[in-house]
Amino acid sequence: MKWSEFSIHTTQEAVEPISNILHESGASGVVIEDRLDLLKEREDRYGEIYQLNPDDYPEEGVIIKAYLPVNSFLGETVDEIKEAINNLLLYNIDLGRNDISISEVNEEEWATAWKKYYHPVKISEKFTIVPTWESYTPEKNELIIELDPGMAFGTGTHPTTVLCIQALERTIKTGHSVIDVGTGSGVLSIAAAKLGAKTIYALDLDPVAVESARLNTKINKVSDHVEVKQNNLLDEMNEQADVVVANILAEVILRFVTDAYTNLKKGGTFITSGIIHNKKDQVKLALQNAGFAIHETLVMEDWIAFIAKKE
Repeated sequence: MKWSEFSIHTTQEAVEPISNILHESGASGVVIEDRLDLLKEREDRYGEIYQLNPDDYPEEGVIIKAYLPVNSFLGETVDEIKEAINNLLLYNIDLGRNDISISEVNEEEWATAWKKYYHPVKISEKFTIVPTWESYTPEKNELIIELDPGMAFGTGTHPTTVLCIQALERTIKTGHSVIDVGTGSGVLSIAAAKLGAKTIYALDLDPVAVESARLNTKINKVSDHVEVKQNNLLDEMNEQADVVVANILAEVILRFVTDAYTNLKKGGTFITSGIIHNKKDQVKLALQNAGFAIHETLVMEDWIAFIAKKE
């Protein structure tokens, strides 16, 4: 089978929404080439992860590559993807160069080429993300999340996800209940379960994400604690949780801040990420207007996460 490689040169801010567009359009795997990965200073624990080839990365910005099956609908699919990406400008999302190219690859090349980008990555004090095909022996008290980026929504190592997981580490107590809004691969729900949460509702409107999250919770042996549901944000959710977590675009967070307040117990915590720096004040004001108190602001690169309390 032949595949078409759809490549777009864009910005850090646009990575999450464009990746979502590509997955919803039927992309079988997404690769993100970000030159900032070469500049990150991490403890050299895994060898090959820090020996990335600079030639594989753009000089500036980010290149996102997706793989679409070559069929009679390909041209129509590509046009729809381009239109959806351009529509992000309506939300004041910087698309950068927005250069798009398309090329054809064989299935064998597609199936293995992207794996060179993914190796075990320690993303927080407790958690390490491990691709499912890698053998890895955790250290004492180290928690592992296994993901397969080929079928999931990213590798769990994007700054917005890392910030959420670090916030969950500071927040989750044994027996807590959690609502994960826009769960994607389910990585935040998995992290919450491994931190001791008893009941987790993982919500996503995309049926592909729902299936991906269900599979990942089974791989990580936490499916007994995680209920994955197809749901639009917090619509018709009558549960009150100890923690609500959302790694979504700032524009989407603004749409359900009040619902998050309603769905939290008194003293509960709302963790929000996916916020690019220039949207920080807008989200902070919305949280405060809804009744939240900002307890902590986490920063990584150009991204912001808030830990807010319903007091």
